[in-house]
Amino acid sequence: MEITDVRVFPVDEEKLKAFVSIIIDDCFVVSDIKVISGTSGLFISMPSKRRKNGTFRDIAHPLNSETRKRIEDKVLARYREAVPDAVPDKDQAVGPAPDGCEGGEGPRDPAGGGNDDPARDGRTES
Repeated sequence: MEITDVRVFPVDEEKLKAFVSIIIDDCFVVSDIKVISGTSGLFISMPSKRRKNGTFRDIAHPLNSETRKRIEDKVLARYREAVPDAVPDKDQAVGPAPDGCEGGEGPRDPAGGGNDDPARDGRTES
């Protein structure tokens, strides 16, 4: 699998920094990946949808942590190119998070699977 294109669409929000689309092997697109600024730096969130009960479920996600890392590394590198004044990612974060910055979506399954428990993933129905 090769990520052949990454398209970044920056947004001006406190935690959500961009929407991203990736193209895999010049033949498959995954849209609505989010770049989020959390307490430990930048991370990605795969596209998800809200269920009737208020929980979220990823609709596309990598099946293992190696693939998740490859996607995250490529997406964050392209994001930093597109947004030169971007916040550092979690491996480059220095010092404590600014006041009011509480993190992203909370703990994630290492393979990037969806979380069915809103208390676990930090998202609740609004």
